[in-house]
Amino acid sequence: MKKKFLFLAVFGMFSHVFGQNKTYANPMNLDYGYTPIPAFATNGKHRATADPVIVNHKGTYYLFSTNQWGYWWSDDLSDWHFVERKFLRDKNKVYDELCAPAVRSIGDDLVVIGSTHTKEFTLWKSSDPKNNKWESLVDDFQVGAWDPDIFYDEDQDRVYIYWGSSNVYPLYGQELDRKTFQPIGEKVELITLNDQEHGWERFGEYNDNTFLQPFMEGAWMTKHNGKYYLQYGAPGTEFSGYGDGVYVSDKPLGGFQYQSHNPFSYKPGGFIRGAGHGATFQDNYKNWWHITTGIISLKNNFERRNVLFPSGFDQDGILYSNTAYGDYPTFLPKKSVNHTQNNTPGWMLLNFNKPVQVSSTLGGYKANYLVDEDIKTYWSAKTGNKGENIISDLEDQLTIHAIQINYADQDAEFLGKTIGKSHQYILYGSNDLKKWSVITDKSKNTKDVPHDYIELDKPVKYRYVKLENIKMPTGKFAISGLRIFGKGNGEVPKNVENFIVLRTEPKKKGERRSAWLKWKQNPDADGYVIYFGKKSDKLYGSIMVYNNTEYYFTGMDFSDEYFFQIEAFNENGISKKSSIINVK
Repeated sequence: MKKKFLFLAVFGMFSHVFGQNKTYANPMNLDYGYTPIPAFATNGKHRATADPVIVNHKGTYYLFSTNQWGYWWSDDLSDWHFVERKFLRDKNKVYDELCAPAVRSIGDDLVVIGSTHTKEFTLWKSSDPKNNKWESLVDDFQVGAWDPDIFYDEDQDRVYIYWGSSNVYPLYGQELDRKTFQPIGEKVELITLNDQEHGWERFGEYNDNTFLQPFMEGAWMTKHNGKYYLQYGAPGTEFSGYGDGVYVSDKPLGGFQYQSHNPFSYKPGGFIRGAGHGATFQDNYKNWWHITTGIISLKNNFERRNVLFPSGFDQDGILYSNTAYGDYPTFLPKKSVNHTQNNTPGWMLLNFNKPVQVSSTLGGYKANYLVDEDIKTYWSAKTGNKGENIISDLEDQLTIHAIQINYADQDAEFLGKTIGKSHQYILYGSNDLKKWSVITDKSKNTKDVPHDYIELDKPVKYRYVKLENIKMPTGKFAISGLRIFGKGNGEVPKNVENFIVLRTEPKKKGERRSAWLKWKQNPDADGYVIYFGKKSDKLYGSIMVYNNTEYYFTGMDFSDEYFFQIEAFNENGISKKSSIINVK
């Protein structure tokens, strides 16, 4: 019991640090619109967004992302309110509505523009975006920019625009006149991909696709301690390895150097994968966050979601994001904290690969997909009728702190944004399959909650959890993940043994952008988290692995040495980390 006591003691310490703060779980629970593009829905109509931006404007958070026909605001990064609006005018002959939007707080105004390859686009401003009051700042903006980012250098009172989305062209930058917001001088080529050196920039799901050049996109600029951090997404939004890298300079339009620790935002494993094309911002307590794109890419390559990770700058000015256990419950702290440290309440997944009973099954959308920790797979009932249900067996009476319900799109009927739709359901708990008690009653819910996350006011203890459908907004009752979080009754896994990393030596010819990682099977583990970095005290990268004892890591930079470490986890907690391995 010593290991369990150690885990609970550590959990208690972080509970004290974070207090009774809210938690959230990725993907973010937003009322995402459905793809508005018919050609993207030939394999089924589905929700889709990407390229998110959160801006802290006067203490309120504003979230914009692609093709949502509006935006969200929140006071706490948890409870989001949608504002319905279309920004494109009739003269703008593009299909996308505010694709990959650029958003900044400049003085009293929130400034917004979408992507365009043409000029004469409207640049909008609002001093009261909560109440949807907008006016034209520039009616004919003269920069044709796809995936734009407008950056306000408050220290210098100067404005810049950065843009680019291509597997041929670089990211560009240009200054804008502070008063007219029209371009000054010529555009400047800033950075381009170097996939021969940077393994994570290679195209393909496993960075192994050689028929197509990788894509660079999603510029975002952050200024910190006098340095300019130009962030970018690569190598393609369809892939689990979609991540964000960063170049750093003393100047806003030149002299950028590749940060030694890249990609700084990276999540190739876990329930929802991918962490590319995003934005970095500070909350009201001066904590840094990175909102970015998670991928599903099932019905269409551009089927995506928004995900949010704790981030920051270390003492050496290295920009990082903490994606370890990045789709488990995570704190939203109400004070300044260290985001390199544990940022979770210690609630583990209680029903991974455990038995499931369902009311009905549509074709090959099988019940075990409910608990396989893969958002790309899902179970579907034969109907969307009231009474369709799921029973998840935890195989013991376990303490439940939170539940996440991830709805899938099966036979959805909509294109574009819908208003006034809702999910309605009831969650029950039981210890004998006979007597059921209500855990959460949302039978009268009026919100559209495709990734509903319920943090319980008080933990409950049950063996069985039942999700009963009352109403779907559209289509069949389909779920990609019924995820139950809390504390198990057993012990944390033993430490991982025989962890090795195989990589071609520096003086030999071979593929040094990849390494083969192996370890001994741990019978008590549900999975493993691998940490990596270029210094032993900066293992900021992480990879979550289920159902395997090896991982082929293809995201390394050719010339540099790396350090690796691994830990095991299960429903009871997390093991100690292994010794650090250094590979030249």
